[in-house]
Amino acid sequence: MEQRLQITFYKFLLLTTFTSLYWVLASPTLSFNFYAASCPTAEFMVRNTVRSASSLDQTLPGKLLRLLFHDCMVEGCDGSVLLEGNGTERSDPANTSLGGFSVVDSAKELLELFCPATVSCSDILALAARDAVEFAGGPNVQVMTGRRDGRVSLASNVRPNIIDTSFTLDEMNNLFSSKGLSLDDLVTLSGAHTIGSAHCSAFRDRFQEDSEGNLTLIDSSLDKIYADELTKKCPADASLSTTVNNDPETSMLFDNQYYRNLLSHKGLFQSDSVLFSDGRTTVKVEELSKSQESFFMKWGQSFFKLINIGVKTDNEGEIRRLCTSING
Repeated sequence: MEQRLQITFYKFLLLTTFTSLYWVLASPTLSFNFYAASCPTAEFMVRNTVRSASSLDQTLPGKLLRLLFHDCMVEGCDGSVLLEGNGTERSDPANTSLGGFSVVDSAKELLELFCPATVSCSDILALAARDAVEFAGGPNVQVMTGRRDGRVSLASNVRPNIIDTSFTLDEMNNLFSSKGLSLDDLVTLSGAHTIGSAHCSAFRDRFQEDSEGNLTLIDSSLDKIYADELTKKCPADASLSTTVNNDPETSMLFDNQYYRNLLSHKGLFQSDSVLFSDGRTTVKVEELSKSQESFFMKWGQSFFKLINIGVKTDNEGEIRRLCTSING
C-alpha cells in the first residue's frame, strides 16, 4: 500500500513538473517566485489575508474562486473584473452577485504598504483563489506570477465569455476551447462547484411555477428528493438574495463530493447535470467521483492552465495602485 502511494506521488510530481515546464516555456515573462527580490513576502501576505478573512467568513473561498473564473474568462487573467464604474465587467448583471472583492482589496492595501507599485491585482487574485482552495481543504497549486493589470473592462464582453447555468455541453466546450481549455479541463474545473453557493434564479429554469405559486420539477435529470429540498429553500416567492449551497453534502470542503453528487443526480445546475448525462464526459465524472487524489491532481493541472489564460505582461498592462481603478 505504501509503495503504491509513493508511486502515485511520484507520478503527480512528474505530471506537475511537466505541466509547469510547459507553461514556463509558453509564458517566458511569468515565473515562479517572480517577487522573490522585489517583494519576497508577497505570497505570504496574500495567503494570510485569505486565511484571516476566510476564518471569519467560510463562504469566501467559493467567492474568490468564482471571482477568478469570471476574471480569466473575460479579457484573460488581468484583474479587469475588479475595476469599478459604469459599463465595466463588474457592472454587468451577470457579475453583480460576485463576492470576494474586499479580500483582494485588503491584500493590495497591505502590499502597497510594504512593496508599493510592485504586485499586480491580477496576481493577487490568482494567488488568493489558489490559497482559498487550499484553505477549504483542496490541493496547493504552484502559481506563476508577473501578470500585469489590464486597462480595459467592458460589460459587453461578459455574456459572450462566461458559462450560463443552462448551457449544453457543446456550448460549454466551445467556450472553453476558445480559451485553450479542453473537455477534460471543463469537467475538472467544474469541480469548483464543490464549494460556494448560488442564487435561486440560477437553477429556477429546472422548475415550473403553477397558478398557485407552487414549483414543479420539469427537469428529469434532477433527483426528485433533492428537487423537493431545493423548492423548500427556494420557493417561488424567495427573495432575490436567497442562496443555496452548490454542494448539498460538504458545502465548505473542497473535495470530490461534487462528482458523487452528479452520479446521484444532484447537480445543482443543468450545466452540472449534463456532465454525467452526456456520454463524452460520463467516464471522466465517474473517475473523479472515485478518487479525490485523482481530482486534486487534475485540478492542479487544469487550474494552472486557467490562471494563464490571456495574461498581460510587461508593457501590455500596468501595476494598479488601487484594484478598483486604473492608474491616472
